[in-house]
Amino acid sequence: MDEPINAEARYPAKYWHFLEDGRIQCDLCPRDCKLHEGQRGACFVRGRSGNAMVLTTYGRSSGFCIDPIEKKPLNHFYPGSSVLSFGTAGCNLACKFCQNWDISKSRSFDKLAAQAAPEEIADVAAALGCKSIAFTYNDPVIFAEYAMDVADACHAKGIKAVAVTAGYIHADPRREFFARMDAANIDLKAFTEEFYVKQTGAHLQPVLDTLKYLKQETEVWFELTTLLIPKLNDSASEVEAMCTWIVRELGSDVPLHFSAFHPDYKMTATPSTPVSTLIQARQIALDAGLHYVYTGNVHYREGDTTFCPSCGSEIIVRDWYEIEHYHLNEHGCCSQCGEQIAGNFEHFSGSFGLNRIPVDIHSRIRSRSQSQANNDVQHKSLISS
Repeated sequence: MDEPINAEARYPAKYWHFLEDGRIQCDLCPRDCKLHEGQRGACFVRGRSGNAMVLTTYGRSSGFCIDPIEKKPLNHFYPGSSVLSFGTAGCNLACKFCQNWDISKSRSFDKLAAQAAPEEIADVAAALGCKSIAFTYNDPVIFAEYAMDVADACHAKGIKAVAVTAGYIHADPRREFFARMDAANIDLKAFTEEFYVKQTGAHLQPVLDTLKYLKQETEVWFELTTLLIPKLNDSASEVEAMCTWIVRELGSDVPLHFSAFHPDYKMTATPSTPVSTLIQARQIALDAGLHYVYTGNVHYREGDTTFCPSCGSEIIVRDWYEIEHYHLNEHGCCSQCGEQIAGNFEHFSGSFGLNRIPVDIHSRIRSRSQSQANNDVQHKSLISS
């Protein structure tokens, strides 16, 4: 049963307007939810309270974890680095195949035990030595205000911001949201309108618009992920059409990740994606002209590895998320031929690897607060003496 919008959860939201019939319309994403008093949008976390839209998950998270950046997946954004990841609850899509459904489809906030202000999150990320912070597990578009504030706080400490999103967002909030992001992985779920409508309850074109916007009007580094589901979006013709569009509209240097489906949520009767399907899709993408094509959710070293598009040598050899060999200089140039590899790179100091480390952010915040209090006491003692 849906929770009521309580006073503690009423953070003022952006992106809405009044309608002539007295309802208010959310202008964040193409769902355009129209709400009476007390109603929530399809995402569940944005709702009407009085004569305003509120965000009910500001400052509340389903948990924090340090991941390898390759897990987002981002293979060309400071490879080998660690990222502090977190999400909230809810989603503005209704994917029948959701593999984080316990979070994204949650209609109760009992999971949102980890509460933290943006500055506190930035402090913890810095203390843990994370290169970046990722808004993930559920779509950050629906908690845009919180994500943008966290990104600002992280930028003040030299920490990058990463959005893992389906890209289902209107043009005005899209500009403000991605202006705060350094990198993104966009989930291009399929390349047909039929799939988007029937399997996600959304539409394809707004996602394509987001991708073209990122390419043409921003400096955001972005990579694409497509979950291939047997008999729904894995045909050779659809994969070829998608890759042809990517090359034409986004260029050959956008990395594309084909990921394997496993039965989950409302598709428990659908079989897992065969490795052969991913290998075939990867070859189709390479033949279409894409330079960097990867496979995910399966153990296939060639599909984990980055190859130089000029000389063909292995420049980042991965086994799952572990980087075994790295042959780029700090500027991202191939050590064999000098080709500039697309992405964001720096001096490689080792791989964070397969580690996934849960973070008790409450304990971290309390520890830092106590340490600061002790320092203040010592400082006062020195002054008085």
